[in-house]
Amino acid sequence: MTKRLVLALPGNETFASQLAESLGLATCAVAWRRFPDSETYLRIDANVAGADVLVVCTFVEPDLQILPLLFAARTLRELGALKVTLIAPYLAYMRQDMRFHPGEAITSIHFAKLISDAFDELIAVDPHLHRHKSMDEIYAIPAVVLHAAPFLARWLRENVEALLIVGPDEESEQWVSEVAAGAGAPFVTLRKTRLGDRDVRIAFPDMTQWQGRVPVLVDDIVSSGQTMREAARQLVADGWPQPVCVAVHALFAGDAYETLRRDVSRIVSTNTISHLSNQISIVALISDALSKPRT
Repeated sequence: MTKRLVLALPGNETFASQLAESLGLATCAVAWRRFPDSETYLRIDANVAGADVLVVCTFVEPDLQILPLLFAARTLRELGALKVTLIAPYLAYMRQDMRFHPGEAITSIHFAKLISDAFDELIAVDPHLHRHKSMDEIYAIPAVVLHAAPFLARWLRENVEALLIVGPDEESEQWVSEVAAGAGAPFVTLRKTRLGDRDVRIAFPDMTQWQGRVPVLVDDIVSSGQTMREAARQLVADGWPQPVCVAVHALFAGDAYETLRRDVSRIVSTNTISHLSNQISIVALISDALSKPRT
């Protein structure tokens, strides 16, 4: 039977430790540091020959993480690892999926090539697929996509009564409807027009039939928090109570979290990214996927 080990990129130690415990696996000891000129030093202190190594890296700061990640993957291969799998609870570089203006880099494709060249398999939670219909369009390795919707639904079912799920845009309907079905709640979706990285315009459908329910704003990624903030303000202005905000990936760039907190009653996220709002663990989601036979 192939030996399996779990290796954490810096900043991912807690998640990797929980995943290893869930699977009954050992973690792979690694020494990391940066030289005074910011170059990366890496040493793997484990016998990985013939092993299937699960490398855990959630991409909070992808530009800083990508080189150490690639160095780790290549070093594992040089040391005889049989298979190197990337576990990316949050997968970055999915936004730029077309050339919107002449000369722009389609970074989702370029990033996918870097990962595909270094790893044998990728496992990610709710990557932000938009114009790409599936991961197979850009990744040349098997890419397993896991969905956190059942975990969000269970938390909502257990913690919020008489709720109304509010999705960020019409494109989110399929995902939001799954959360709503699991939570046993109705749902609506907003109409969103993005005018810039931090500038959005939203419009609400007719929600009068759901008056009296607690609105729950649900999104896969919260970065600037602008969509949730504008939605929360409009809801309160229209006589609704302050909403609960639930997200899969809690990026919260800059002061987005502190700013959003002023307009909502509660912010809850999964632990794909370590954050103060984490209340929903998806370790079991990944553990279960890794426990199933895969090619």
